[in-house]
Amino acid sequence: MHALSAIGRFHGLEHHFGLRVYFEDTDLTGVVYHANYLRYMERARSDMLLAAGVDQRTTFESGEGAYALRSIHLDYRAPARLGEELIVVSRLMAMRAAAVVIQQRVMRDETIVAQGEVEAAFVSPTGRPRRQPAAWIAAFEPLLWKGN
Repeated sequence: MHALSAIGRFHGLEHHFGLRVYFEDTDLTGVVYHANYLRYMERARSDMLLAAGVDQRTTFESGEGAYALRSIHLDYRAPARLGEELIVVSRLMAMRAAAVVIQQRVMRDETIVAQGEVEAAFVSPTGRPRRQPAAWIAAFEPLLWKGN
């Protein structure tokens, strides 16, 4: 496994975010507790956006809005265990005026441990859907996955 920066980095159109499984991530058997995969993916998505130049905090604090998860689908494929090094691979699959779809895979070497897809909608401070900031769309366009 190669070293990653604190926010991961892009390899082509895919963002790679490294992490290690700690004791607090596991259940009694030393296997990652199922809900922690959602946490891993959330951290990876947040850092993917940051690496792409999207500043969610500033946008939220300025009153424009923020992302809210609209849907999530998650499949568990293999257990991850205490002490293992994992990489969350994220790719932007679709972009609409007010939402993005991001596909993610939690990997141990070449093994898919879990995979999922989320749709995040951009919402106003009152929770109503609204167009994403133009700067975000410009940052995302070159990262949009075009392969199958």
